Amino acid sequence: MGVTTYSDEYTSPIPPARLFKALIVDSYNLIPKLMPLAVQSIEITEGDGGAGSIRQINFAEGRQVKCIKNRIDELDEKNFSYKYSLIEGDGLMDKLDKITYEVKFEATADGGSKNKMTSTYYTKGDFVLTEEEIKAGKEKALAMYKVVEGYLIQNPDAYA
Repeated sequence: MGVTTYSDEYTSPIPPARLFKALIVDSYNLIPKLMPLAVQSIEITEGDGGAGSIRQINFAEGRQVKCIKNRIDELDEKNFSYKYSLIEGDGLMDKLDKITYEVKFEATADGGSKNKMTSTYYTKGDFVLTEEEIKAGKEKALAMYKVVEGYLIQNPDAYA
């Protein structure tokens, strides 16, 4: 088994509390509404939505990935940090045991936020993840992030 870790950082004009509520805490409601052509639904299949819970993401018909399951490992609403693991589904491509993610939102001096994400890929056997595969995953995550950010900019009272 191989382990590969990548980190990214993004800035946003949105304060961390609003972005965290929209992107993380209420994502199961907001994301399917904002991105119905990509995400059909997000359901909590085990637990109460906190640490230890399982979230199933069902993608829209015709997508390459049909569904994935994420386990929430840590949800810290006071410090705007979130850790979760992709543990099951088409997103693992039968080549990965799991992917873990650590997300942290921090305030910036201009009233916005700096958002850090670390992804760790645990591969099966001798499989080596390519730069293109990682880039494709990062681009999908960033696209969702930008859609939510745009929604929050257009709706200043949402998640305030």
